[in-house]
This record gives sequence, structure tokens and C-alpha cells, in this order.
Amino acid sequence: MRDGFIKVAALTPAVRVADVEFNVESCAAALLASDAQVIVLPELAITSYTCEDLFWQDALLRAAEEGLATLAAKTAEADALVLVGVPVRVASKLYNCAAVLSRGELLGLVPKRNIPTYGEFYEGRRFSVGPEDVMLVSFAGFDEVPFGAEQLFECEDVPGLVVAAEICEDLWVPNPPSTAAAMAGATLICNLSASNELVGKADYRRDLVSATSARLVCAYAYASAGWGESTQDVVYGGHCLVAENGRVLGETKPLDDELLVRAEGHACTGATSIVDLGLIAHDRLRMSTFEVDPMASGYVTTLFSLEPRETPLDARCVDPHPFVPADRARRAERCESIFAIQAHGLAKRLSHTHSARAVIGVSGGLDSTLALLVCARAFDLLGLDRSGILAITMPGFGTTDRTHDNARAMSEALGCELREVSIAAAVRQHFEDIGHDEADHSVTYENAQARERTQILMDVANREGGLVVGTGDLSELALGWATYNADHMSMYGVNAGVPKTLVRHLVRYVADEVRAKGDAALAAVLDDVLDTPVSPELLPATGDGKISQKTEDLVGPYELHDFFLYNVLRCGFGPAKVYRLALEAFASDRGGHGDSDGHGGADGRADSRAGGADADDAAVGTYDAETIMKWLRKFYWRFFSQQFKRSCLPDGPKVGSVAVSPRGDLRMPSDAVCTLWQRELDGLE
Repeated sequence: MRDGFIKVAALTPAVRVADVEFNVESCAAALLASDAQVIVLPELAITSYTCEDLFWQDALLRAAEEGLATLAAKTAEADALVLVGVPVRVASKLYNCAAVLSRGELLGLVPKRNIPTYGEFYEGRRFSVGPEDVMLVSFAGFDEVPFGAEQLFECEDVPGLVVAAEICEDLWVPNPPSTAAAMAGATLICNLSASNELVGKADYRRDLVSATSARLVCAYAYASAGWGESTQDVVYGGHCLVAENGRVLGETKPLDDELLVRAEGHACTGATSIVDLGLIAHDRLRMSTFEVDPMASGYVTTLFSLEPRETPLDARCVDPHPFVPADRARRAERCESIFAIQAHGLAKRLSHTHSARAVIGVSGGLDSTLALLVCARAFDLLGLDRSGILAITMPGFGTTDRTHDNARAMSEALGCELREVSIAAAVRQHFEDIGHDEADHSVTYENAQARERTQILMDVANREGGLVVGTGDLSELALGWATYNADHMSMYGVNAGVPKTLVRHLVRYVADEVRAKGDAALAAVLDDVLDTPVSPELLPATGDGKISQKTEDLVGPYELHDFFLYNVLRCGFGPAKVYRLALEAFASDRGGHGDSDGHGGADGRADSRAGGADADDAAVGTYDAETIMKWLRKFYWRFFSQQFKRSCLPDGPKVGSVAVSPRGDLRMPSDAVCTLWQRELDGLE
């Protein structure tokens, strides 16, 4: 419950048709065995869904009412909100209802609004359409029970937990009741269902649940009838799902042979997941088109309570690499999409400025490699000769033979024009002009080299009538790891939306593509770039000619910083929550990649994924609490103190849900202070 997490379960207990006593025992066993705090059971689980005309029998209806009272009593000590399906008679009409129980009390009865009478369904023969307006009824020994579709159930102890119910067909119609419920404030929709299995239906059902949770910016728990229902004409597979903001967090496999049970046993299957109410609240907050107005709705809200508890994240895998899809196929698809966005963005800018020349500084590092590859593709899109790409390598005091040779080899393999301009003499003259001792390897020593390189690029671009293509990536911009008015500046920054952890995969993607096409030379140099430590190479190399200055030794591991960046900007989480999630993601016993909404799609909210990572991609660093805290503090300090650099960034394409452009996603004062954020971290130590 801390940090807005709550465990939700969609369960399918074994039932017998019209055997209320057995079904109540099965439901009670399922509820008492679960540690979830919101539990949804299938449609008409008290009687079973497939009773057909037996629903007209007084004996069954009386037994169902008594059975619900028994279930409430049996689960009175359970610390959970429970939703279970039951037939309810009101004013000589029969309704298919979700009964909402808490601590032995019946809080409400929510009737099904959309009654199917097509295909294999003929509910309209027995059940009436549930009313929207709420009235008070007596049922199962409880008086003044709210009955009607427009009901919400709000937890007094968990901020942001507002539950609404809809039943099976309600989800499949053009305007589901859940839409109005979400607009009235519901953050968790529970669907009690009896959806039979047909070829391809499970995929459609999954997409429907996922899309609904995305559209309504909510969590969605779906529990469908399964084992024990009549198979006279159809079969029920017990498909259960828990989704959140477009991602399926947990799911059972319909008709899973391993889960078949004997009808005599009180067995249960289901999906249990941790829902992040904080993420839902943040996404609704940032979406100006999502309007919640509880005061304007006609909904009746009933309060319930839950015991405050620490919610372990065992049922919610925290992805250490949220920008990188774990599955090879999805990763390749993501890389191609981003690469295309970058290339089309640059192609448009070249076309608009009537530039047949692109000028780019190539260092042999990852970022300039990706930018050069984007240039090549943009020129191909425009039908321009790649010789119009002017790749300039500018060796300085820290340039190593390895990066220098890679820059040359890559430029030649791509068919670009290559020039080499040493900056050593010009920088030494500059040191003399400003009175700086070359032996003083302070920030002036480093930044003077970076600014000299940018001056060369800009002036050559002016001379050639070209466009300077920037190489800096999203992670560097977030940390301010760029020299102001040097590599910080360009005429179009193609990598501005790509985080460092994804840059590596984009370069590997291109390497794999060109290798498959038979270009072994380019693939080989790209492979070596991937194996080269990330460095600005502004300090002299070691005695044996190797890189002496490694970026991650100075600013921290990029996989940590990208994790922080995603959870701070995309999710809006506070320092304590980011820290807790980082501990979970980078612990030595973590389970690996989980589901995240990644860094693509129309709004970055829909990237459900599962496993399948390559051995090298699955490797994740292990960090102790002290190390995570150290670099999280550094992240916040740098993120706030370096905003002035982001306030005047050049144009560049946004490729995912996290971006720092001052004209787009991040409008932040350059003189804001991070005291509140650092103080929250102080409280954790």
C-alpha cells in the first residue's frame, strides 16, 4: 500500500452448475487463500453462470441469497474488498449483479447494464437490464443495500483506490459503463465475466481489456468463469487478466491443461498483480483531456476500509531497463521505429533548408556513430549521394587510436566524405590567449577542446552550406553531461530523444542489419564501437594508449540514470518511490525484465512484453542500497542544476514518452532548487 501499490486478484474458483453450497465453499476458499486486497470473482459465481432457465426457480434464487450471506460471514475477517456474481430479485425482476463485500458487510449490488441475446447468449430471456440510478434494497439479510449501476467504492485508507464494477458484456459494447465510472473517479474497474472460449477470442479479450485500461487510464481486473460450468454447447476457459494503463500485468492461460481440476475439489486459478495507483494518478494529472468530475456525476460512493500494510512487489516485476524491450523481436521493431523517426526528422530539416550537406563530428563513440548512421539513412530517403555527408574527426589530447580508427573506418564504409582536423594547435593557442596552463586538467582544459570542435563544425557548415547534426543523447541532456555552447549545441540534434541505454541497441540493430546484407566491414567497426567504453576523451590517454576517462565513473552507471529518468519524468514518482523501485529492479535476486510501457507507441503507455532477452541484453548491474542512493542523489542534483542547458536546446525529434525539449515536454525553470527532493532522500537514510 506504500507508494500507491495495492495487490489485486482476478480469480476463477471451480464451480458446479446450480450447486450453491459447493460454489460458496469454492469462493470462500479462493478468497481466504489470497493475500490480495481487492478480489474479483466471475459472473454469477454463487450459482454458476450456466444455470439457464433454472434461474427462474425459486429454490435456486433463495439459495443464492442465503449463499451470499454465508460467503460474507465466512470472509468477514478477510482484509479485502470482494466482488462476486449473484442473481438478485428486485421488484419482481431478476438482475445479474456484482455483490460487493467488505468485512462481512454487503456494501452494494451493481447490476449488469447490457444483456446479450445473440449467438450463444440468451440472457435477455431471464435477466432485466440493470438501472443506472441507485436505490436501497434488502438482500441476503442486509438492509438498505445500494442497488444500481452508478456506484463507486472508495477506500478510506488507500489514497486513489476507487473501485467500480461492470459485468461481462458491459465491456464489449460501444459505450461501456466503465467509461462513465472512470470519468466519475474510478481508478480500478472490476469485471465479473463468463466469456466462453472460441478460436481467437482470448486474443481479442486481452486486447479489449488492455485497450480499455489505456483509454480510461485505470487498472482493470477481469475474472471469467471456468472449470465446472456447463459444457453443453460452449466451454469456459477461466481467462483472468489484470491490466494497468494499457499493460497486461498478469494473466492466466485459458483452458490450461495443467490447471484442470476435478469438480469435487475447491480449486482455483487466477491472476494476481500489484497495481500502481500512483502511476494512474500521475497519468491522469498530466493528461489535460482526461477530466474527472465526481461532483457532476450521479454516482453513489460507499466507503470501505483496508488494513494499512507494506505491499511487497513480488507480483509486479520492476523493469531495470524501462526504455529497452526485452524481447528480441519487439526490440528490433522498436529500434526500426526510432531509427525511422530520427531519419525522417533530419530529412525534413535538410529538405526545408535546401541543404545537400550534413556536417557531423565523428569520435568513434556510440552517440556520434548513431548520428552518422541516421545521416546516411536520411540522405538515402532524399535520394542524395552519401558523399554529401561531411564526417569530421577532430583528434585532441585524449583521442585514442581505437576511436580515431573506428571513426575513419565507419565514415569510409558508409561512403561519406571524411576530413581530419586536429584541434591540438588551436586549443594550445587558446590556452595561451586566456592564460591557462596546459598541465592544469581542470574543466577549462576539457571544455576548451569541446568548444573548439563545435566551432570547427559550425564554421565548416557555414562554408559548405551545410547543417551541423548534433550527437548528444537524452541521458546526457538529462544529466547536463555536455559542454555548454559546445557539444550541447547543433543545428539539429537527431539523438535528443534517445536514452543512452537505447543508443547501444540502436547501433547493434544496424550492425545486425548490415551484417545480414553482407556488409561485413561496417558491421565489424560497429561491433568494435559497441565494445568501446563511453568517454568524452578530453583527458590524455593512459601510457599504453587506452581511454583514461570513463563517463560512468564520473556521473554513474547509465542504466541507473535511465531508470531514474524514466520513473521521474515519465511516471512522476517522488524520490522515495524511485529509490524503492530501484532497489527492487537492481537487487541481486531480481527476476529480470518485466513489463513496462517502454519508450514508444503513440503515447508510450502500451508496451506489454515478456521475456526472451539475449544473454548480453539480459545482463543487469547489481547495486547495493548505498550505491543506488549515491547516484540517485547525483541524478537529482545534476537534473536540477543543469536545466539551463536544456532551456536552449536545438531542435530534435521526440521518439518516445520521455523528452526534455523546452518547447515540448519539459518546461522547467533553470533556477529551480531540488531541496524538497533531496530532503525526501535524507529521510530514507
